[in-house]
Amino acid sequence: MLSHGKVSLALHHLREGDGRALLLLHGLGEHAPAVEPAWCTDWVGPVAALDFTGHGESTIPRGGGYSAEMLLADADAALASLGAVTVVGRGLGAYTALQLAGARAGLVRGAVLADGPGLAGGAVGPTSSSFLSLEPRSTPPDPYALFELSRDLRPPDYATLFVRMAMEHSGLDEPITVAAIVRPPWLAAVADEVGVAQASVREALATYQSLS
Repeated sequence: MLSHGKVSLALHHLREGDGRALLLLHGLGEHAPAVEPAWCTDWVGPVAALDFTGHGESTIPRGGGYSAEMLLADADAALASLGAVTVVGRGLGAYTALQLAGARAGLVRGAVLADGPGLAGGAVGPTSSSFLSLEPRSTPPDPYALFELSRDLRPPDYATLFVRMAMEHSGLDEPITVAAIVRPPWLAAVADEVGVAQASVREALATYQSLS
């Protein structure tokens, strides 16, 4: 458990390994997987997954007050624990991964944005992959989180700002990869930016694995 203000965040270590960690960020209303997803079995470093505030085994605060910036702060707390990472975000976690790649460009060695709930500012339809195990590991998410975060995504120009921050400070030619099939306006704008690759999650991880 990580202490983040008055919140305790559950950071699950799914597998040990040598080198840079892979950090998984779940979608809206989901939680960290119980085991590593099949598409990251070739990753040689450790694999970790975070439960956002109000989800999984992390604290449910009283009265809500959720925002995209709150989830970014959650992810930043995980980054402080893990050091440099490559991050894969699903749905709302993809939006957080994008923000983290821009805000902490020196420590995020590649961010992969994948399909999942919350990608369009609310639950989306069937997606191309899932982080969830069949066995729930904890209580349902906070209803306040579902209500507030489903309405909290920012306009496209706000999202592209984080791409440009990542390009300026990461030192990578393509610090962000869009793997999502569902592309709401903010993600379509991100995909059109210079420095954004388009590939499957597995292909993106193979590329980022080779980075120093």
